Amino acid sequence: MTKAPTVEDVARAAGVSRQTVSNVLNSPDIVRGPTRERVQRAIAELGYRPHAAARRLRTRRSSTIGVRLDPYAGGISGVVLDRFVHALTERASDRGMRVLLYAARTPGEEIERIGDLVDGGEIDAVVLTGTSHEDTRTTWLQARNVPFVSFGRPWRADGVAGGGVSGGAGADGEPAHSWADVDGAAGTRAATRHLLAEAGPRIAFLGWPEGSGTGDDRARGWSEAMADAGSAGPRWHTEESVGLARELTGAALTADPAVDAVVCVSDSLAIGAHLAATALGRPDLPVVGFDNTPAAEALGISSVEQLPEQVAAGVLDLLMGPTGGVVIRRDPAEQPEYVLVEPRLVVRRTHANP
Repeated sequence: MTKAPTVEDVARAAGVSRQTVSNVLNSPDIVRGPTRERVQRAIAELGYRPHAAARRLRTRRSSTIGVRLDPYAGGISGVVLDRFVHALTERASDRGMRVLLYAARTPGEEIERIGDLVDGGEIDAVVLTGTSHEDTRTTWLQARNVPFVSFGRPWRADGVAGGGVSGGAGADGEPAHSWADVDGAAGTRAATRHLLAEAGPRIAFLGWPEGSGTGDDRARGWSEAMADAGSAGPRWHTEESVGLARELTGAALTADPAVDAVVCVSDSLAIGAHLAATALGRPDLPVVGFDNTPAAEALGISSVEQLPEQVAAGVLDLLMGPTGGVVIRRDPAEQPEYVLVEPRLVVRRTHANP
């Protein structure tokens, strides 16, 4: 059996000391870039994997990241977070970290759970999901100096993404924080432009009620694309429900049959819109959803894919640095950073105007 490579093997291959290899693994920011890259190449070429248990004893860190397992709520779009957590776990493992899932139904319950895990030394950092206006979790984490990155922006009270984009404050003047997210506006912008070119000038938007940071951001992409084209179309609102979307779209299309296509804030609403159009004898009405779920694929509905795997990679880069190493506790006064992933439009039908 081939002997596993050691720290000494890596040091010898990279032409550095054993301590330098240890620094690259545990505190990469203190190692010069060229030296760090040389050591990382040696690690990759030799297939060296540090002994996690020994490192935890040496650094007094758990090498574990906590992330909430969302309660099952039915519906369609939960698959995105499932993919994100899977990708986060896989990529964290590649970097010598583990992911611990915890359950919480409310922000207050999540804060209590995180507090128990931090106080017990079970996690070094947290990845938040589902950010919202005036998020109490981020304020608590900052006050406790717990390292964290969110999948979702620190939405300001005006609905604009705060934090890394502007480097300013979040809602109500709270400090911003590092985050990774999908550019929802870019996704709906691409979908709207596609439909304008393929279906006609009158494109409707079916979204959530105003006030949702994510929903308003996706609505903005549609609005900007329509304005750029000099076109106009109705904006409809409903809660996240296939049934409600079907009911609303059916009534709206009956009152305004001149609509050429519909861009939706989610696949759930897109499925409802498609069912409504089919019931009205317009099964070929172009509908584009958001999330690219298996349900949309099964029905042949075009959709915007979030690419949560890229978000997971961005979260870990922000939390640990792109060079790896242990979780870095950032200075609260440091400029927050962000990763904005551009989604991909998946077209499944020819949206030609008959």
